Amino acid sequence: MATVVNASLLAARMAMIESQLKPCGVVSPRISAAFLQVAREQYVAAGRRGLAYVDAAQPLGNGRALLAPLSLGLLLEEAAAQPHEHVLVVGAATGYSAALLASLASSVVALECDPALAETARANLRDSTNVSVVEGPLDRGWADGAPYDVMLIDGAVEQQPAELASQLAEGGRMLAILIGADGVSRAARGIRRGASLSLEPFAEAPGQLLPSFGKARQFRF
Repeated sequence: MATVVNASLLAARMAMIESQLKPCGVVSPRISAAFLQVAREQYVAAGRRGLAYVDAAQPLGNGRALLAPLSLGLLLEEAAAQPHEHVLVVGAATGYSAALLASLASSVVALECDPALAETARANLRDSTNVSVVEGPLDRGWADGAPYDVMLIDGAVEQQPAELASQLAEGGRMLAILIGADGVSRAARGIRRGASLSLEPFAEAPGQLLPSFGKARQFRF
């Protein structure tokens, strides 16, 4: 039975790559190989393995979720992480995006603010020798590992995280799902040039707002 289940999940993983990712622009062979190598079902909540490859966010509890495969794929395609580069994942959750990036980059720091999720990420990534899981507030990044060539914010933000930009190397790329003033979520990329970085949307993509990245709500009469 285990072999049948594993074969079914592998087929679903391959279908995700061929039917969800590639037709929508996630075409890098390296990224396809990473998605094929990493078993998404190991990173979703218990009882949801059969739904791991649906193109939808995977709820993890406490308001957190894994990005839908296409949303994450679009970010990874634009990030174009190279084998010599150093990466920070902000909002690592159970470690799925960090696992993908571990096969694309030289080293990965996976930052998580939820202790339970961080512990799960450590367990999931125990065999990844180039990934470090750290805990702390997401909006402060992880200065001890800076500078980073790539910074992947693994979720949605309502405003550009200014403090994180300072931890990027010159020419470093920041990727995130940006929730616009119109309420539409879009995959966005910014490149650090001197002291400036501006996230520029490039494709509509759903994403769940990460802790500490929402705009302050104004009281209205």
